[in-house]
Amino acid sequence: MRRPLIAVATAAAAALVLSACGTSEPAKSGSDAKSEKITLTGANGSKVSLDGPATKVVGTEWNVVESLVTLGVDPAGVADVKGYKAWDTAAPLTNSPKDIGTRGEPSMDSIAGLTPDLIVATTDLSASAVKQMKKIAPVLQVKSADGADQVGTVFDTLDTLAKATGKEDEAKAAKKSYESKLAEGKKALKDAGADGSKIAAADGYAASNQVSVRAFTDASLLGSVNEDLGLKNAWTVKGDKDYGLATTDVEGLTKLGKDTQFTYIGNKKAGGSDVFTKDLADNSVWTSLPFVKAGDVHRLPDGIWLFGGPKSMEQYIDGVVAALTKK
Repeated sequence: MRRPLIAVATAAAAALVLSACGTSEPAKSGSDAKSEKITLTGANGSKVSLDGPATKVVGTEWNVVESLVTLGVDPAGVADVKGYKAWDTAAPLTNSPKDIGTRGEPSMDSIAGLTPDLIVATTDLSASAVKQMKKIAPVLQVKSADGADQVGTVFDTLDTLAKATGKEDEAKAAKKSYESKLAEGKKALKDAGADGSKIAAADGYAASNQVSVRAFTDASLLGSVNEDLGLKNAWTVKGDKDYGLATTDVEGLTKLGKDTQFTYIGNKKAGGSDVFTKDLADNSVWTSLPFVKAGDVHRLPDGIWLFGGPKSMEQYIDGVVAALTKK
């Protein structure tokens, strides 16, 4: 599955208050930290109390898993391990976590067998699944995405997990790394004369001989990163309030206008078809589009998780900057 847990056909806080996605009492360092109680407030407002930093953590969504790995925490359990390895290559697993089932329907028996200190889920997971998991271990829910501040939400989740696991320094380093990558990308675009370019980030899929294109609007995570890079979003469609995604067809691409840089992501490992070079290869509407004629269609490297954490955002910056600055 390429999409987050929303209605799909195939298929992450500058202004957010800490209580929205997660807060924590500061943990002490040294031996005291191991015995210091940590109180967290999840995105749903529920309190989670830990006797100390969690070490055996289960993640039910890939952005959560990526954040844990970024912090140097090897998750004990991961939903759809194979899918994570295919879609999120920015933060590869360094251990062999137990596969706990799908992201939408994790196996309670598999999770219980791990006797975790903490289970981390997103607000996309059903209330019934969360209720069952609470019988196994403390469950911390973090916001899956927020169209009002996607990048801020990514780092709010990272900070919350850092407090839960005693990895605050690692969280600070991850944010610094992202800011450095962002500055590096902006400079590269400016040096190449590509700053301010109009960009349409997308992916696509085919069903019943019909191609659908998913648009990453300015309220999406990719749209937010593009804006931070100084790029202009060419999409005029409105996305959903959480993920900033919208769906259109090939005719809808005619509204993008000229001088658009069209970027998309596919994934051979996940068995997905490249609809833009295969299904639309002989489509007269597609072949007549100005950016197609100009050769301004760019497939970004496989393995960039479109709804990931800070490492995925860095990987995306590398990909989009390379595409827009290539000679």
